[in-house]
Amino acid sequence: MQKFTYKMEITAKTEGEANTKMKALTVLAAKLNDKELDKLADIIKNDPVKTAMAKSALGV
Repeated sequence: MQKFTYKMEITAKTEGEANTKMKALTVLAAKLNDKELDKLADIIKNDPVKTAMAKSALGV
């Protein structure tokens, strides 16, 4: 599989928070395929009920 490099900007209150976000995004990208990531993003963007349920299940 090929590797691609991107320059990204992350909005966060602190650099530590930005680092945590980047690490989490890296794990998601490694573990989910493109269709799964796209569906996850769509749900987070457009379905607040499912998003709230997921956050509750995660304890956040």
